[in-house]
Amino acid sequence: MDAAHEYYRAIDSHAYDALTELLDPDFTHYRPDRTIEGREAFVAFMREDRPMKDTTHELDTVYEAEEGVAVRGRLLDSEGEALFGFVDVFEFSTAGVVTVHTYTR
Repeated sequence: MDAAHEYYRAIDSHAYDALTELLDPDFTHYRPDRTIEGREAFVAFMREDRPMKDTTHELDTVYEAEEGVAVRGRLLDSEGEALFGFVDVFEFSTAGVVTVHTYTR
């Protein structure tokens, strides 16, 4: 669960070195609009290519299971307005977060 919280904290605060440390080298992010394969590609996307960088993830609920963690929350813009709701499903390896599946409304 701590890794999931740290994942959002690193993204929201633009702490890309910390984000890199959290992710398995073989990390894959499955999003509704694309799949990003590889830790370096994902961190580069977050740093340079994502459409909105001044956002905050507000977490409503974190569900833990043996297989991983699911997080339900909302992405907020710089004014604090909700852009959309999401559920992220995290899977872990011994090296860190290995996959995140993102579902949005």
